[in-house]
Amino acid sequence: MVTRTKKTKSTARFGTRYGSRLRKDVRKIEETSKVYHRCPRCRMLKVKKVSVGIWKCRKCDYTYTGGAWQPITNTGKRINRTAAQIQERRFED
Repeated sequence: MVTRTKKTKSTARFGTRYGSRLRKDVRKIEETSKVYHRCPRCRMLKVKKVSVGIWKCRKCDYTYTGGAWQPITNTGKRINRTAAQIQERRFED
């Protein structure tokens, strides 16, 4: 039996298959999707992934959609920023 190094972490189950770059990408995705995230409603670190794109806060039971691996994607942040700017312009006029 081959000993596993600490460097491979969750992707040690793949062994030497699939290439190092893909294993690193999978490890990064798994680490970000399985950790607790901040809830947009109550601001506590209690959001966990329910299924692909569905996130739920375990404190306030707030369920919302987000990215497949992150609760808020870069595109989502940009859209929220643009929507806020449009709303500000509407109130200025």
